[in-house]
Amino acid sequence: MAILKHIASKNADYSKALEYLMFEHDERTGKTIRDENGKLIMRNRFIIDGINCDAYSFDKACERVNAAYHKNQTKNEIKSHHYILSFDPRDGSECGLTVERAQELGMEFAARNFPGHQVLVCTHDEGHNKSGNIHVHMVLNSIRMKDVERQPFMERNTDCRAGYKHHVTKKYFKYLLKDVMDLCQREGLHQIFSPLQL
Repeated sequence: MAILKHIASKNADYSKALEYLMFEHDERTGKTIRDENGKLIMRNRFIIDGINCDAYSFDKACERVNAAYHKNQTKNEIKSHHYILSFDPRDGSECGLTVERAQELGMEFAARNFPGHQVLVCTHDEGHNKSGNIHVHMVLNSIRMKDVERQPFMERNTDCRAGYKHHVTKKYFKYLLKDVMDLCQREGLHQIFSPLQL
């Protein structure tokens, strides 16, 4: 079954998100793996795109928005949010899910649920501990870069305005889980699992 996770980060170095998504890491230590010449080793397979930014300049784009709104300037502020949608390993073999289709679904999900934010969307196919499950990373700048139309899931008046922070409440996360369930059902994939009850 699919799993949705959320991680908030106070790391001001947005390039670390790109590094994690594009290069091999030791699963035990989290450190990048280098070849005999000291160069980072590129992951075998990934697809990466950006929403409201170019994927490969995500870090600079986020820094520009933060500077424009004078936000994310202190150490204790949450700089980014990382959502991981891990599909069931059986979705590939039993349901025909491909890395390309998972990336499309991730782009759709991110555009719908994080409007106005810069989002880095990257799909991997190796899974944790080489489990083989396809999963989509969605990393967003915590600051919304542009005004958007207010959506039913937005709890505060500022949730649709540029220069304000993305925030995650239990109610909002339940909404995201329901959206993933609907997505999985529409695509004929296994349903989502989360410790939160719907």
